[in-house]
Amino acid sequence: MFVRTESFKEFLKFYPIVSTLVGIHLLLWILIDFLQFGFALDLLRFGIGVNVLILEGEYWRLVTPIFLHAGFAHALFNSFSLVLFGPALEQILGKFKFMFMYLFAGIAGNLGTFIVNPDAYYQHLGASGAIFGIFGVYVFMVLFRKHLIDQANSQIVMVIFILGLFMTFTRPNINVLGHLFGLIGGFAIAPTILRNARPFSIWQQRTRTSTQSSGDISFNPNRWKKRRFPWKKYGGYAFWFVIIFLVAVALFSRVL
Repeated sequence: MFVRTESFKEFLKFYPIVSTLVGIHLLLWILIDFLQFGFALDLLRFGIGVNVLILEGEYWRLVTPIFLHAGFAHALFNSFSLVLFGPALEQILGKFKFMFMYLFAGIAGNLGTFIVNPDAYYQHLGASGAIFGIFGVYVFMVLFRKHLIDQANSQIVMVIFILGLFMTFTRPNINVLGHLFGLIGGFAIAPTILRNARPFSIWQQRTRTSTQSSGDISFNPNRWKKRRFPWKKYGGYAFWFVIIFLVAVALFSRVL
């Protein structure tokens, strides 16, 4: 459920919402932090969460911080968490419900941050509230929808959930309210979005894809031409190598 066995091409096809969100995270990091384009820096200033500005009517700041991050490590770890825990839930819920839940939890995190201290001028940003919303749905499944998740994956969810809460309260510069209210938002909406849900199965995706792509057998005139590199076979390994490499770079930079 949380171990990715798909090729890179399959991942993009099976989980388009997760893929799009990760792409947005990394694209915005490249534009804002790496290339530092003027329009991108303006976008950061325009979209970052600032409670006192929300109080003055800039309500879009309840949404835009979900897609922005404070540097490479922040964007990387949130994207990595999304790649690990988002795909199974996207299949269980479907694309529309998953996107709705993700935005709902992210907005809940930002709204909770605003309600508790509306006059605050500190800045907050990141997808952590929405990702904690994903954990909120999983925790609801563990407690009340046991048929959707087996015991082994339930244990993984609860261990990661407890570690996430521990890090929330012990690491500096963490928007604790955003995490907690995002978690509450995911848990609260879970009963509605989990109606008629079925457990995750990678074979459902592959069967659906093979059914959609099946057709009449035909002769391929290019079958004897020089074969290209089998990206379908090895693309997944390359993808995970890049992810692990980026995590290592981020950890090494923090140590230094």
